[in-house]
Amino acid sequence: MPAPGRADVTGLVDNQHMPDLSKHNVNPQKARRGLSRIWHALGYSFEGLRAGWHETAFRQETLAAVVLLPLSLWIGRHWVETALLAGSVLLVMIVELLNTGIETAIDRIGPEWHDLSKRAKDMGSAAVLLSLLLCAGIWAAAIYQHLLA
Repeated sequence: MPAPGRADVTGLVDNQHMPDLSKHNVNPQKARRGLSRIWHALGYSFEGLRAGWHETAFRQETLAAVVLLPLSLWIGRHWVETALLAGSVLLVMIVELLNTGIETAIDRIGPEWHDLSKRAKDMGSAAVLLSLLLCAGIWAAAIYQHLLA
């Protein structure tokens, strides 16, 4: 029987090199080392992308990335321009995932309205807007340079 406030995690891991987690209130992921930790973290990352796919905005941004990322190879004249174009697209997707994470955490707390919950969601939305404006500005400047200059 685990101590009060402690989870019983015996039997969850079969790696004899891992510490005994039954004495600690620790996530089993934190006890992994080396390639096992990397492998499991990669799985969690793919789960996050799969969860993001359920958001309409993330799907739209992913579809735009399918077009814009290859286009960045054609528009960028140097590797730095290509990296800026592609990076700005990926930045939008990253910020969208973070915003979705914030919204999900706030929604888990409860459905009732609260000023701090609204503020957190609004700030996440503002971050997405700023990343979209940055992306649009970089792409507009690159297209201007590529086509008109």
